[in-house]
Amino acid sequence: MVSELPDTSRDSNPNPLSSPDVAVIGAGPIGLAIAWRCAARGLRVVVHDPDPGSGAAYAAAGMLAPVAEAYFGEHELTGLLTDSAARWPAFAAELAAAAGTDVGYRSEGTLMVGLTADDLAVARRLWAYQQGLGLPVIPLRPSELRDREPALSPRLRGGAYAGTDHQVDPRRLMSALRIATERAGGVLVPTPVQRLTEVTAGTTVVAAGCGSAALTGLPVRPVKGQVLRLRAPEAPGFQHVIRGFADGEQVYLVPRPDGEVVVGATSEERTDTMVTSGAVLRLLRAATDLVPEVAEYELVEALAGLRPGSPDNAPILGPLPGRPAVLAATGHHRHGIVLTPVTADLIADLIVTGTPDPLLAPFAPERLGPLAVEAELPAPVRGFPVTRSTPQEKSWN
Repeated sequence: MVSELPDTSRDSNPNPLSSPDVAVIGAGPIGLAIAWRCAARGLRVVVHDPDPGSGAAYAAAGMLAPVAEAYFGEHELTGLLTDSAARWPAFAAELAAAAGTDVGYRSEGTLMVGLTADDLAVARRLWAYQQGLGLPVIPLRPSELRDREPALSPRLRGGAYAGTDHQVDPRRLMSALRIATERAGGVLVPTPVQRLTEVTAGTTVVAAGCGSAALTGLPVRPVKGQVLRLRAPEAPGFQHVIRGFADGEQVYLVPRPDGEVVVGATSEERTDTMVTSGAVLRLLRAATDLVPEVAEYELVEALAGLRPGSPDNAPILGPLPGRPAVLAATGHHRHGIVLTPVTADLIADLIVTGTPDPLLAPFAPERLGPLAVEAELPAPVRGFPVTRSTPQEKSWN
């Protein structure tokens, strides 16, 4: 690892491709944010990825939800989510200034709702747990929900407000991170990395999503998620993120000012990226049960992506056992967007100082046991494959 900032006055080897201080494998939001943070500190940074941003971030809804995503048995992860969410306002502002483009950060908050009495009973158990952690969950009666969002169904039995659960547009985020990284001096190399031995750098950061498993032996598994994008005729008729239970089906609706509404998402222990009619049906039924007007919105996109999950669904952050110059920044599962700022800060600080922040300890690779030998099969680094129902231009093209 780099223990001190490089001497930026040296000109003997200005080409970062020949001997970078940091090589990042994977140009998703995690990899690019780490690269940006490192390059902004004066390090020579190279990012390897044949198709930047083509993975799970392209399909992601962009919810920044430390409260709604606080689940039983994930106390340490909840702490990391809360820390990272608190960094998001400053991170979004700094990134927008560095890239000269907005990232779609919105802070209206999230309404968590239950359609039926059974749905509400399940939701209340989770809200009670979240309140027990000291998280800001404000219970609301049906009338109070509709005062905040008249578009909500009058059938809702109750809900709660999570004011610190915000959102960002992942596609704008990816575009901004790429611009900021390149403006800071980072170099994107459009070639896949098949073996870690192909990379020569002071520090190598593996942020390759599901591809991290073959490169490192880490137990990162793909978790399939299907998501829809709708478009309202004008702006959506609601402003808050809506998360809820509808006849036992969990669903979220994320509105954007330009009329887009993201509806998702399934969570399937599968490795294919096929969009299925059953998933589309379930998501649309649940979404229209909670916000009836979305039945009149145009269905413009259906995607399936693969999240990088770990055995305990928490990220894997820090040096590989016995390989201090190889850092993992992967396994973020459904939390990749919200954890982008804290992951980038912690990994960049570790690279520069050589001293791990105590926040990293619960997420170190050692907790997962001995690693497998580096895989012999090629591991094309593409983040998480995405299947699209219609051809789409990448947001940075």
